[in-house]
Amino acid sequence: MTVKLPELPYAKDALEPVISEKTIDFHYGKHHQAYVNNLNKLLPGSDFESADLETIIKKGRGGIFNNGAQIWNHTFYFESFSSDPKNTPEGKLMAIIERDFGSFDQFKGAFEKAATTLFGSGWAWLVLDENEKLSIVQASNADNPMRNGLKPLLTADVWEHAYYIDYKNRRPEYLGNLWKIVDWSVIEGRL
Repeated sequence: MTVKLPELPYAKDALEPVISEKTIDFHYGKHHQAYVNNLNKLLPGSDFESADLETIIKKGRGGIFNNGAQIWNHTFYFESFSSDPKNTPEGKLMAIIERDFGSFDQFKGAFEKAATTLFGSGWAWLVLDENEKLSIVQASNADNPMRNGLKPLLTADVWEHAYYIDYKNRRPEYLGNLWKIVDWSVIEGRL
C-alpha cells in the first residue's frame, strides 16, 4: 500500500487570516507530507504493509504508529475547517454537547483549556464513547483516542508547527481563532 497526501478541501489561502497560506505551506505541505513519506518508507516488509491508517493507529508501534497516526490526525484536523463554515452545531450534536458540558460556550471553554494546558506537543480531542457520552481528552505526540476505543469528532493540533508562523507562542489566541473556521456540518457528519 502506498499512502498519499490527501488533497485539502479548500484553497491554501482559504483559511486566512486564522491560518495563513504560509502556515498551510509548512504544516500541510512539509510536515504532513513528511509523515506520508516516512510511513511509505517504513511499510514495505512490515506487518502493516497492507493495513489502513485506522489499523495502524489501533495496533501499530514505533515509527509506523507515529507516522500513520500523524497522517490520520492531520487529515482529520485539516478536514474540520472551511472558509465558509457552519459556526455552531445543531440537532443531536448540540443536544449532547449541552447535556455533557452544560452549554456550547462551556464546551468551547473546556476544549480551549485542554488544548492550552497540554504540556508539549500533541492534540486536544472531542470524543464520543460507546455510551454516546462526549468528553475532551488530551493526547501527547501522535496519540489518537481510537487506541482507547473512543470516536474522534474534533481535534486541535497543538504542535508548535500548527500555529507558530501565525501566532508565535500565543497558543491560546490560535485556539480561540479556530472556532471561526471549524465547520460544524463536518463535525455533525462524524457523529
